[in-house]
Amino acid sequence: MLRVLLVDDHRIVLEGLRALVSEHSDLEVVGVACDGATAIELTRKLRPDVVVMDIAMPGMNGIEATRRIVAEFSRTRVLVLSMESERRFVLDVLRAGAQGYLLKDCSQDELVSAIRHVAAGEPYLGPRITEMIIRAYMERIPDDSLLTHTLLSLREREVLQLIAAGKSTKEIAFAFGVSLKTIETQRHSIMKKLNLYSVAELTKYAIREGLTPLR
Repeated sequence: MLRVLLVDDHRIVLEGLRALVSEHSDLEVVGVACDGATAIELTRKLRPDVVVMDIAMPGMNGIEATRRIVAEFSRTRVLVLSMESERRFVLDVLRAGAQGYLLKDCSQDELVSAIRHVAAGEPYLGPRITEMIIRAYMERIPDDSLLTHTLLSLREREVLQLIAAGKSTKEIAFAFGVSLKTIETQRHSIMKKLNLYSVAELTKYAIREGLTPLR
């Protein structure tokens, strides 16, 4: 039997959620709360397995309540159920420690499935939330991946690749048929452009950018 605490500032929503969740024999609604502060108080008293948490509430909002519950009660999982689909809300509450995030237009079956997943320690994100997070991640890739190609010249990328491969300044100079001073100057330029000032940092960067195979 999974113990569930419902948190929402709309009484009619709480009543509906209680009725839906209570239909399942493995789920027990042990309490309801209309704000974050009460949710924390009831979590402390009732020790639910899962808190189904709204975000926008008077007084303490669901993000802060989630942060405090996760910090104080290691065995209690938080599943957010909200109308908020903006990226900043989703990311804030996930950073606060929520184990899952669903929008309120989800189906009853999905809500129940999410509660069970979260109770088992498995993350659960609704389809639209998953799509949003993937899109947010993909939007960051061009900015990161363009760094090597826009900041470094072709020769600098080649030098960086050899540095990451463990080649010495002398070996790199020999490979390109140039002086040690030329390679040292190019290495300094690479470090300055990338704001990386050790071979280890350059190596990690080169691996991340696909300039050298993983070792």
